[in-house]
Amino acid sequence: MVETRDDERDGMRTVRLRIPAKAEYIALSRLALAGLAELTPMDEATLADLKLALTEAVSNSIRHAYDGGDGYVEVAYELTGTALGIEVVDDGAGFDPERPPVLEGEELTEGGLGIAIIRTVADELQIDSRPGSRGSRLRFRKRLRPE
Repeated sequence: MVETRDDERDGMRTVRLRIPAKAEYIALSRLALAGLAELTPMDEATLADLKLALTEAVSNSIRHAYDGGDGYVEVAYELTGTALGIEVVDDGAGFDPERPPVLEGEELTEGGLGIAIIRTVADELQIDSRPGSRGSRLRFRKRLRPE
């Protein structure tokens, strides 16, 4: 399901996407981002970085929230005149966002760097999740030009 909204008062455009928590649907979240990028000046490197951060956020929800079971991931994009905010929400198992990546010997296990990648790309990052609770909300924001 896709929902769009333009708010002319502050120049904000909002797109909401709800996808099944399956890897094959990650491309839809990236396509929505690419479509929004057409509405504002954005260089290719910034778009590539945002696609990477979005892919990591959605992949984390798909991989960890539902433990292979059924569920949905909601992605909201908020484009203003100066920034793009992206929020990824699931209703699966919570996690500890402060837990460091797991090492096997001297090497990282598969995954483990998604949040670190998002922190590097984003200007702001907020994560609402706790182990043992239901649902996670990850929101990041990237400034596209000075405010």
